[in-house]
Amino acid sequence: MRLGVLDVGSNTVHLLVVDAHPGARPLPAYSHKAELRLAELLDEDGAINEAGVHRLVRTIQEAMQVAEDKGVEDVLPFATSAVREATNGEEVLRHVTEETGVTLQVLSGEDEARLTFLAARRWLGWSAGRLLVLDIGGGSLEIAYGLDEDPDVGVSLPYGAGRLTGSGLRADPPDPEDVRALRRQVRAGIARVVSDFSRYGTPDQIVGTSKTFKALARIAGAARSAEGLYVQRELSRKKLEEWVPRLARMNAQERAALPGVSEGRARQLLAGALVAEAAMDLFGVETLEICPWALREGVILRRLDHLPVP
Repeated sequence: MRLGVLDVGSNTVHLLVVDAHPGARPLPAYSHKAELRLAELLDEDGAINEAGVHRLVRTIQEAMQVAEDKGVEDVLPFATSAVREATNGEEVLRHVTEETGVTLQVLSGEDEARLTFLAARRWLGWSAGRLLVLDIGGGSLEIAYGLDEDPDVGVSLPYGAGRLTGSGLRADPPDPEDVRALRRQVRAGIARVVSDFSRYGTPDQIVGTSKTFKALARIAGAARSAEGLYVQRELSRKKLEEWVPRLARMNAQERAALPGVSEGRARQLLAGALVAEAAMDLFGVETLEICPWALREGVILRRLDHLPVP
């Protein structure tokens, strides 16, 4: 069957269309993205402003039309931290349903961590052993650890690249004092949860998922996306530590000229790098593997798990 997953995130609204059935790997058929940056469309009270709501409705309508055009039988629509934490989130959800007919499922931070972990486990397989999964999104950082398909522990922290850029790195290029302050904030927050994971023992494999880790690995020398999904890509802490001060001296235009960095993500890359560096350091990670699958694939896999096997 042809499934679509509609991901209303902090940065983009992304429709991923896959051909899938139980017991088989979902095959990507089409991808439709629209940059929305909901995290930057909040008013001073933390509510998504009127313009943001209208843009969200229009973007979802466009995505649903694409899903229809591509022959999607079932769409799995969900929203993450930007809608979850907006002070008018329930009102926005109601408005979206009334205007589009789409009922967004709002995932909790723990849901995000667990579904991303499931995707990484399925991609890497049982031979990967005990997995530590790090995922940096636009609004939050998810960390999960476990041996099975459901992690033993999963947490979500408010350290997404978009959120931190909007709150702490407003200048372009950023003020060095702001960079230092953000670095202290992120490291203190991540350090508080390290003990929740260390009690389970040392992981056998560490992976990073989603756009921030992919971009950081690419500028550090990993293979281009054009070389295919099955090329192993890694990010070493040593190389990341070399890049962080360089990124801090660049403006967004200069970062956008780096390999693998899109114009839309360039401004957020430094904040994402600070989070990645902190997580790798505090968890004692020298090198992590980039996993192509993340939250969207986790949502699809969970849906397939509940379909009857033909």
